[in-house]
Amino acid sequence: MKAATMLALLTIVLLPSILRAEEPDVQAVARITGLQPEVKDGIVTVKVPRKDLGVVADGVTLDPFQGLTSWAAFQQVGNQTMVMGDLTLSEEEVNAAMSAALENGLEVTALHNHFSSDRPHVFFMHIGGMGTTEQLAGGLRRALDAIAAVEKPKGASHEGAGGVAISASAGKNTLDAKALEAILGPSNATKDGMVKFVFGRKTTRHGVEVGALMGVNTWATFAGTPEAAVVDGDFAMLPGEVQGVLKVLRRAGISIVAIHNHMIDEEPRIVFLHYWGRGAADSLARNIRAALDTQQK
Repeated sequence: MKAATMLALLTIVLLPSILRAEEPDVQAVARITGLQPEVKDGIVTVKVPRKDLGVVADGVTLDPFQGLTSWAAFQQVGNQTMVMGDLTLSEEEVNAAMSAALENGLEVTALHNHFSSDRPHVFFMHIGGMGTTEQLAGGLRRALDAIAAVEKPKGASHEGAGGVAISASAGKNTLDAKALEAILGPSNATKDGMVKFVFGRKTTRHGVEVGALMGVNTWATFAGTPEAAVVDGDFAMLPGEVQGVLKVLRRAGISIVAIHNHMIDEEPRIVFLHYWGRGAADSLARNIRAALDTQQK
């Protein structure tokens, strides 16, 4: 009797790990998308930095590191795969990408801006889906192909709203990651004098927990110099946290660019807020820290 009871308990404990494979088929994702996947904690992620867009926001030339990167993350859920992602698009690419995604097994769950003074205008389209790894990777590849096939307008001005573009890349970024980490904690990544921080949140989709690697996160990317920096990013908030975050950011003079959803079927609900700020890097970091401190731990 004891042996039978022990076996039953072990089955209950181990069943979730038996049902859930470690990760989706990495080789299939690479072969079908033509991209080199990153694998971490069972999540397979592919990225496409949009270096071709030449975006200027508020007079600052943006690097893909500052949020101009298309991505998709694949997570195993039982015998199926879940994908979540975000496609960075010019105005001309939006509908072609949306049609390709919808016609090839992907869901479109959000379409929005991250900036309010960008030239050319850039949009961000969130995608999702459940199915086989091959089906979802194929849908992503067709969406990317549709984006590449769109004819881009010639002679468009990329001058920002503030006049002559000020580069936030090409060797002009000189931020000290350690100084910002003293305020915000360990950074997620650094690149050419820019610093990015990511703070994970958690929710549930299709009965499985999803977190930072699937796009459920608050992030902040700093560029420029210690004395004259810019920060852009995204707050992931529970509905009851929205007003507190808004008040702190606005009191600090940080611009609110958009408030919206990324998903449509998550529990608990996650609200996303995009922002843009200019000033001394340490002051910007302290204001982001203050907004983070209003949220539930």
